[in-house]
Amino acid sequence: MSIVKEFKEFALKGNLVDMAIAFVMGTAFARVVTGFIDGLIMPVIGKMTAGVDFKTLKYILSEAQYGSGGKVLKAEAAIKYGEFITIFIDFLLVALVMFMLLKAMNRFRKKQQESQVVVSPSKEEILLSEIRDLLKNQNKTH
Repeated sequence: MSIVKEFKEFALKGNLVDMAIAFVMGTAFARVVTGFIDGLIMPVIGKMTAGVDFKTLKYILSEAQYGSGGKVLKAEAAIKYGEFITIFIDFLLVALVMFMLLKAMNRFRKKQQESQVVVSPSKEEILLSEIRDLLKNQNKTH
């Protein structure tokens, strides 16, 4: 089998296409969550913390050095823990939503599987059915 043909079969498999769609949807979902966090959650948290903008929170290791014209000679070195807090809240919300989504899907699958479960008769029921059928056939011949 040629490499091109193998690659074509691989690229067009349903699982790969499904995964690509899931990746695109996940990326879009992450943008929605980030917008939700930045636009709704963080302002509320900032208001509760006396107007602090978390994205500006940082620990400066060394100040920036400027030249005579205001040009930056050496950039500031800082630990931007405020951005980390915002990203961490993003992560927690995405994880929570994904958990709730998977939990709902698993519950739906379980209900679907329960409705599809066919209860097979026990050995005794099979034996009793055979006896009944034999008796019916015996009664028809007499």
